[in-house]
Amino acid sequence: MASEFDLIARYFNRAAPAGLLGVGDDCALFPVPPGEQVATSTDLLLEGRHFFPDVDPRALGHKALAVNLSDLAAMGARPIGCVLGLALPRLDEAWLAAFAEGFHDLAAVHGCPLIGGDTTRSAHDLAISVTVFGAVAPGQALRRNGARPGDDVWVSGELGAADVAYRLLDGQYPADPALLSATREALEWPRPQVALGLALRGVAHAAIDVSDGLLQDLGHILAASGVGADLHYPQMPVAAALAGLDPARRRRAVLGGGDVYQLCFTAPASRREAVLAAAGEAGARATRIGRIRERAGLDVLDAQGRPLDALPAGFDHFPAA
Repeated sequence: MASEFDLIARYFNRAAPAGLLGVGDDCALFPVPPGEQVATSTDLLLEGRHFFPDVDPRALGHKALAVNLSDLAAMGARPIGCVLGLALPRLDEAWLAAFAEGFHDLAAVHGCPLIGGDTTRSAHDLAISVTVFGAVAPGQALRRNGARPGDDVWVSGELGAADVAYRLLDGQYPADPALLSATREALEWPRPQVALGLALRGVAHAAIDVSDGLLQDLGHILAASGVGADLHYPQMPVAAALAGLDPARRRRAVLGGGDVYQLCFTAPASRREAVLAAAGEAGARATRIGRIRERAGLDVLDAQGRPLDALPAGFDHFPAA
C-alpha cells in the first residue's frame, strides 16, 4: 500500500522550472518577475456540487486547474505556478494517475507548474482546492471596475452548452444522448482564455470570466463600474448544439448558464478592430453583444429592441430566501 508521500512523489512531484522550488519542501518558492505584481486565485471543487462522482478523472484534473486559470485570464495575468489540495475518500491509484495526467497536461500548456499542495483523507466525498499564481505589470490588470459608458460589451467563445450538459447529466432534462454528446465537452473540458486575456491588456477596460452565468457575471462588472448595459439577444454566440432546443431552455442556458469559463469584457467602440486582432492573435472568437450605458441596470433586448422579461438568474451557493 502506497503512503501519502509515495502518492505525492509518484503523481504530483514533477521537476520544477529553473528558479522555482516545487513539491517536496515545507514551502514552494517562486520569483516574481521584476516590476510585476502577483495575481492569485483559489477555487474549491466539491463532489456532488461541482462535479458528478463518475466524471472522467482526467477531465476533472483538467477542469480543476482550468477554472483557476480562467480567473488569471480575466485579469490579464500570465500564469507562474499553482498549488493543489486533495481530500480523498479512498485510494485509487488508477484514478489518481488519470487525474494527475489531466492536471499536468493543462499546466504544461499554460506554463503553470504544480509547485506544492497537500493531500488528506476525506470521511466521505472528494474535495479539490487549487490556488494559482500569475504575474501582471502594475496598472495593466484587467479589472471589473473599468467599464465606461459607450463601451462595447464582448464575450469570447460560445454560450449555453455547458449548462445543457449539466442539466442532462443531473436529470433535469429528459435523456438525449446525442445532445449530451454534443455539449459534454464544454462542461468537462473548459478551455481557459489565458492568451486572450493577455492580448486584451491595453485594449479592454474591464473583464470577468463567465463562471456563474453571463448576466450575473456581467452584473459584477456593472456594479463595480457604476454603470448599466443593454445586451442584444440575437447577437449572442449560441453553441450550435443548442439549435434544436426549446427556446426558453436555450435562453436560460445562454444568459444564465454557468461553467462557461469564457471572458466577458468591455472595450471602447473605437477599439473594435483591436479587439478582433487580439482575438485572432489568441486563436479565440470574440462577439460584440451589447453596449455600456450610464443608467444602472441590465436589459436584454430582442430583435425588435424590446426588453426581454423573466431573465434567468445565475448560480449562487447561498441564494437569498
